[in-house]
Amino acid sequence: MNAPVNIAVPSKAGRINLLGMDRPSLEAFFVALGEKPFRATQLLQWIHQRGVSNLDEMTNISKSLRTRLAETTEIRCPEVVLEQASDDGTRKWLLRVDSGNCIEAVFIPEQDRGTLCVSSQVGCALDCSFCSTAQQGFNRNLSVAEIIGQVWVANRALGRDARVPPEAGCRKRPLGKTPLEPMGGGRIITNVVMMGMGEPLLNFDNVVQAMSLMTEDFAYGLSKRRVTLSTAGVVPALDRLREVSDVSLAVSLHAPNDALRNELVPINKKYPIKELLASCLRYLEGKPHRRITFEYVMLDGVNDSPQQARELVHLLADIPSKINLIPFNPFPNTRYARSSDVAIDRFRDILVKSGFTTITRRTRGDDIDAACGQLAGKVLDRSKRKLRQIPVTVVAQ
Repeated sequence: MNAPVNIAVPSKAGRINLLGMDRPSLEAFFVALGEKPFRATQLLQWIHQRGVSNLDEMTNISKSLRTRLAETTEIRCPEVVLEQASDDGTRKWLLRVDSGNCIEAVFIPEQDRGTLCVSSQVGCALDCSFCSTAQQGFNRNLSVAEIIGQVWVANRALGRDARVPPEAGCRKRPLGKTPLEPMGGGRIITNVVMMGMGEPLLNFDNVVQAMSLMTEDFAYGLSKRRVTLSTAGVVPALDRLREVSDVSLAVSLHAPNDALRNELVPINKKYPIKELLASCLRYLEGKPHRRITFEYVMLDGVNDSPQQARELVHLLADIPSKINLIPFNPFPNTRYARSSDVAIDRFRDILVKSGFTTITRRTRGDDIDAACGQLAGKVLDRSKRKLRQIPVTVVAQ
């Protein structure tokens, strides 16, 4: 499964950002310069494994080549505007990607993993009614460099910062270790999920190339099973993804029938559940022992009844899957409330007794608005969605 080679285009400043180029693109770039293709692997290691952005530090690359690169290229990541640490160890970065827009990335440490949640767009065009990001409107797609730059920034920050609790399995490395080098079987960032701001499949080419850097042995070296793309169900793009990638897949389902999902996830009107699930099954073809993760936000009195749990059991009966139940994370002016613990447990028990692997996701980082569905960033809304919104009464929690 090979994605097309994309040669990076110069920025407005006229320089090519090497941060966003994967190995095939870099090899083609160096060949065009009259250099050997192996220069690509050297550059990848310096940028992504050692976190170096200064060409002069790349000592196994000749000075003459470094001079040529300095004339036409740059290594530029998103600017860190704000970094916040939650009481539970979650970290959030607000990153400026241009003069008017900021995005957010979140690191979640756990006992056996460290997961980085990465954004793919400035805002989101899908307008899911329970999501804070969606209420910000939409501005544009992120470039490859802006997507992988979130991993680069987090990797450097976590590597030099001892505030990540060691009991979370995220250890401080001695100086000289590469950012993702295993230490005693552990890494700091072990998983990346495309679950931040935006719908990844609506930024298809850039997301695919960024994920290729995440799984590239000479860059971040993550297993394809440890890189997850989350989609609300852009069916044609999901079918296309199957042809070029086999990362793990998560589907934002949130309802067991079309009538309710049309309300919660409006793209369902274009690609209803039957079409979406058929595409999920196609994605699993040729992938034995793989499953789709279905995400289901728990909304009080909306989608959390025992009858709806039984509908979900019937809906997913023929699909290898696991289900993540996500307690709703409130944000200002939302009309929804979080399901009670009793309702969530009752819903989960029905799924488990029917044979589904079901996990209730523990809310992390909500004290810094870093929990699932809370990422907002700063968006210059080209969609004018915020102007069209009608104020609603905040539901008492």
